[in-house]
Amino acid sequence: MKLNIKAIMWLLSLSLFSGHVFAAKLLDKAAVIVDRGVILESEIVKMVNDIKANSLANNQKLPSDKALRTQIIERLILRELQMQMAERAGFQVTDSHLESVIANVAQSQGLTTDQLRRQVEITGKWDDFRAEIRTEIITNEVRRSSVSRRVYVSPQEIDTLVEALQEKGRENDEYHLGHILVGLPSDPSADDIEATKTRAEKVLALLNKGNDFKKVAIASSSGEKALDGGDLGWMNINEMPTLFAEAVENSKKGEFIGPIRSGAGFHILTIFDNRGREVVEVVEVKSRHVLIKPSIILSDAKAQDMLKEFLSKFKAGEADFAAFAKEHSADPGSAAKGGELGWADPSVFVPEFKDALNSLNKDEFAGPFKTTHGWHIVQLLDRRTQDKTESLQKDQAYDMLFKRKFAEEAEAWYRQLRENAFIEVLD
Repeated sequence: MKLNIKAIMWLLSLSLFSGHVFAAKLLDKAAVIVDRGVILESEIVKMVNDIKANSLANNQKLPSDKALRTQIIERLILRELQMQMAERAGFQVTDSHLESVIANVAQSQGLTTDQLRRQVEITGKWDDFRAEIRTEIITNEVRRSSVSRRVYVSPQEIDTLVEALQEKGRENDEYHLGHILVGLPSDPSADDIEATKTRAEKVLALLNKGNDFKKVAIASSSGEKALDGGDLGWMNINEMPTLFAEAVENSKKGEFIGPIRSGAGFHILTIFDNRGREVVEVVEVKSRHVLIKPSIILSDAKAQDMLKEFLSKFKAGEADFAAFAKEHSADPGSAAKGGELGWADPSVFVPEFKDALNSLNKDEFAGPFKTTHGWHIVQLLDRRTQDKTESLQKDQAYDMLFKRKFAEEAEAWYRQLRENAFIEVLD
């Protein structure tokens, strides 16, 4: 809701009383001015109601309405600032992209898009849901593009981390973290720092008395995940900000850690749970195939019959697979190698080809079968289970380092975004 598109409007509705008296009723008003835009009271009320309904469904405690409102306003301010950045950059979400994301949301819940729509419409409007998803896509993209350019991971850092992981086995350590940030103002004085530290110590005292961590986080935290109860999710120790990793490494489940000082303020952490990282084993297959593509002069039936005849001859020892592939296969990459595809994860192939390979034992054949590429016969030459390769370890190391640096830079970016904006919370 930008001021250059919509003026701040007072909406009036007319209600009939006693058969002839009409009264004007205020429906909405601006609650916060954020640079060139506004946050309406209705937006705040809607988010308050949504969070209360969600907490009730999940049996989660909430802080006072005043504390909840403060946190919601902060989240809406950041969202509004990011939406303004997106508008200036001309960033838009196409309908096809939106539909694809919604389909993925539905799939993640084991639903079709139609089933998800019916579920949403029980308590809300489908158009509102679509608008929320569109906003989420935009703000995530603004955050990703703005913060990613601040992050650089060097090859030396990757090699050092791979070596450390191999030596210490720390890749198996994952923590489900809770986080509370008692924020400092920009350019804080010594008095500001002392007052903020005192507030953080009071928060820690509340936690030590048995208060619910998530409720305290919603009421007291300035962190990005405050409205989620400070829940940072699962992360490897090498993915955390360095400050957190050093504090968490020797701590126990359920322990409160902090206050820890950073440029943003004083942090309090807890470990909701910990676990060993699951070892990912990849089952690779070595195979060879022949692909025949139907054309104007070669019908579907003839392509299929051609492969049936060859496969019969090959099994009878009357034909050579490699020679036939080199002469007839329409897959130029493998044809030159006698049809061999080398070692690969079956998931890289189209579904029909993957399913055919997964159904075979060593040296068995499948086909002819059709995919989007044409007609195939395939032979499984071998199968192996691969543990983490050096390449995979490097990918994991890069991912861990990137996530750590991204989290650190995102916090600084949010703070800078907030401090450079004109914001007025109206009474």
